[in-house]
Amino acid sequence: MRILYFAWVREKTGIDMEDVQPPANVADLTDLVEWLRSRGDGFEEALGDASRVRAAVNQEAVKLDHPVGPDDEVAFFPPVTGG
Repeated sequence: MRILYFAWVREKTGIDMEDVQPPANVADLTDLVEWLRSRGDGFEEALGDASRVRAAVNQEAVKLDHPVGPDDEVAFFPPVTGG
């Protein structure tokens, strides 16, 4: 699974992209976020408040109950505002 981090999410985690192999019990984005948060303070800070983060799976915006698999590309980014 490839994970991309954008904007302040990237700044807090300290990385912009990584390839990971989450545990078998990671079935959806909620599970993935919980696993990522357990990896350290930067991840906890970036992903600790789910209301402050948006996600996309394979370049499609999705909610946290969306399933994920080993071949997916997952992106985390702050909410986008426009004018």
